[in-house]
Order: sequence, then C-alpha cells, then structure tokens
Amino acid sequence: MTNFTLNRSKRKTVAIHISDGLVEVRAPNKMPLFEINRFVLSKEKWISDKLAGLSELTEKRSRFTLTYGDRISYRGKPYPITQRYGNRIGFDETGFYMPPNLTAEQIKHACVQIYRMLARRDLTKKTLDYAKSIRVMPDAIKINSAKTRWGSCSAKKSVNYSWRLILADDDVIDYIVVHELAHLVELNHSESFWAIVEGIMPDYKARKARLREFQKKLSVESWD
Repeated sequence: MTNFTLNRSKRKTVAIHISDGLVEVRAPNKMPLFEINRFVLSKEKWISDKLAGLSELTEKRSRFTLTYGDRISYRGKPYPITQRYGNRIGFDETGFYMPPNLTAEQIKHACVQIYRMLARRDLTKKTLDYAKSIRVMPDAIKINSAKTRWGSCSAKKSVNYSWRLILADDDVIDYIVVHELAHLVELNHSESFWAIVEGIMPDYKARKARLREFQKKLSVESWD
C-alpha cells in the first residue's frame, strides 16, 4: 500500500492530497485506522497515476530553459528573445531584447524583469479601464510573484496580480481583471458576485475554461 502521512482533524470526510511527491491523508479524528487504510487502498490507481503525472511534470519543468531565438508568450502571442548590444533589456514590436552573451539563467531572469514591467503597465491600464465599467476604484494595484493565484483582492481594496498573468491571452487577462474588480463589490463568490462578472463579461465561463488551459500550459515552464 502507498506510504502516506496521516493528519486528523474535526473534519467530517476523508481526503487525499498529493504535493511534491508526498501523499497526505486527511481524516476525521474518530475514523478507525482500518477504514482509512481501506479508503487509501481503493484509491491506489488514482494515487499511482497522480504521482506519475507529477513526476513527468517535474521532469518537463527541469528541462525548461531559454536562449536567444526562443519564442515566449506575451498576452498570448509568441515573440522572440533577441540580442541587442548595450546594457538595456526591454520589449518592443520585434520582441524581447537584452544584451548578448548572457547565460540561460541570466536570460530567464531578464525575461522575468521584462514581464514584470509589462504586467505593471498593462494590468494597471486594464484595471482602470474596467473599473469605470463596474463603477469601482481600487486603492492600490500591485504585481506579485504568485505561481498559481493569478489575482486577489483584499478588504483594503488592493487588487493584486501575478506577473505570470501577462503571458496569457487578453481574454483570460480581462477575465481575471473583472473577477478581482467584482470583489470590490462582493468579497465572496455569491450569485451577486457572478452576476456582476456576467454583466460585464457574458462569456466569462468560456474565458474561465481558457484560463485552465493556460494554467496547464504554464505548468511545464519553470520561471523560478
């Protein structure tokens, strides 16, 4: 049987969580151990498939590297990484440019810095534009390094975005922007919240589906 760590709590159901190749079983305090083991045994194939998938994903991420001439995404479109003499890095209509003779890690670092600049510029503009439609105004717009949480909104009316969002196409970016701005009105995911989102973006469900596709694509790229 699969090795796992067991964590008990006041929860009512048993669940399996897998992270970093480790299997954790979360179970109710009073659930007998034999029932927990039986549950884990019934999920052996699922656990095996999940671990294999995570191993493959880790391998793909470890092979992710960048060099001059590679094409990387900006707002859903591919642009090349080019050499330009001097010390400046940036982005123009031809693509991402940076000094020559950088190592693979230096190229990746330069790309991240450029993405951060583009995210701050573009996501701020999109947020302010959509804020007018929803009739709200955030007190702050911040860019962070979150890996899976594309956006968030605090009770202090601060809207936050991961710089990684700028790799997605505009349909996905706009969905996240509207989603977070709607939280300035409803700090939950109630029917009222989704009504606000749908009022601005009637096709938000399709965009949400494309977000999942984007997440899957980005999962094999290591930008750490």
